[in-house]
Amino acid sequence: MAKVKKVGKKKARASRGIRRAGANRTRLQRISRTRKLSRKEQRRKAVGVKRAPRTRQKEGAKVEALIRLGKERGYITYDEILREFPTIEDNVMLLDEMYERFGAAGIDVLEGGGMLEDTSADTVLERKKLQHRRSDSSYDSVQMYLREIGQYPLLNGEQEKELAKRILVGDEEARAILARSNLRLVVSIAKKYVNRSPDLTLLDLIQEGNLGLFKAVDKFDHTKGYKFSTYATWWIRQAITRALADQSRTIRIPVHMVETIAKYKQKVRELSQHLGRDPLPEELAAEMGIEVEKIYTIQKINQDTVSLESPVGEDDDERSTLGSFIADDTIAAPDQDASRRILTEQMMEILDELSPKERKILEMRNGLTGEGICYTLEEVGREFGVTRERIRQIEAKALERIRFHERAKQLRSY
Repeated sequence: MAKVKKVGKKKARASRGIRRAGANRTRLQRISRTRKLSRKEQRRKAVGVKRAPRTRQKEGAKVEALIRLGKERGYITYDEILREFPTIEDNVMLLDEMYERFGAAGIDVLEGGGMLEDTSADTVLERKKLQHRRSDSSYDSVQMYLREIGQYPLLNGEQEKELAKRILVGDEEARAILARSNLRLVVSIAKKYVNRSPDLTLLDLIQEGNLGLFKAVDKFDHTKGYKFSTYATWWIRQAITRALADQSRTIRIPVHMVETIAKYKQKVRELSQHLGRDPLPEELAAEMGIEVEKIYTIQKINQDTVSLESPVGEDDDERSTLGSFIADDTIAAPDQDASRRILTEQMMEILDELSPKERKILEMRNGLTGEGICYTLEEVGREFGVTRERIRQIEAKALERIRFHERAKQLRSY
């Protein structure tokens, strides 16, 4: 009888633990996993130890702050983690450590709002305009896709573990089943990034997210004790955000600069609301903890590209383009062109006083002909049927006459 009561108490405790943190592991699983580290995990932890002590201290302080917040509410959102660790998907080892501590503290990880989303009035208005420009055919395609993926049933934790075990031994069918059953997760995440770029529709974002889903399927470790959707969310987000960074601009911006620009815009909005004016670069640098030169670099990179064919003005009959107002560096300025014309006229007047033979020799030797080609002494000699030495003598004599010409002083000012 005592043994039956003891077993009943264990079942009750296990039931309460599942209700409190469905995806968290039991203490026995954590101890077992710690004792049975694979070689790959040992290498990861060895790499983690090499991080600078100051970096580890900062990361530890941020994790402690998240744990305190999670204990107060019983949960943490994805966006709160991303706010503290914007590139957490690139450091899966740190993410695993965080989830271990969240699981030990009984903290669940839930969905939140948009990640560093630009909520300014101009941006929201622009997104609404983009939304209206979406075609009905695109909407129909999305509906067809949603109906198709809705046919695949969702999986529970035991089914995910069973499929993960089959994937480890090379079962392609299990890989396809695990991926198909989580296609709806990709759609739910992709919807949050709609209208971030005019070049990427919802279907494009879903396709990029699916690539991240397949990568998560290949890297999923069922021995960690987490649900597959929890792990796959980060790979899906990474794939979508990378696609936005790579394809949303004419000139690609590195991913780390995209994150820096997002933080910069967020600080600009906060300071603008607090100060009632546009913040100065020095104020932004102090708020972000970086140098002022870095702020100027961010502002320069954040500039949008504009087409030279963009119309200027509202006159439909004679609408000018932006390119017509940009100076052509290959064309001389009006004052330089006028000076060159005057110099040419005065040179022609001086050359008119030479003999036809002397004039033609100077023109050919100095590129003053219509072709603009400077001929050699030998080439000019063949033209006149004399030796190159004779051409050199005639040229020297003609230049001597020009040098002592009464108008030569006027040419020196050019």
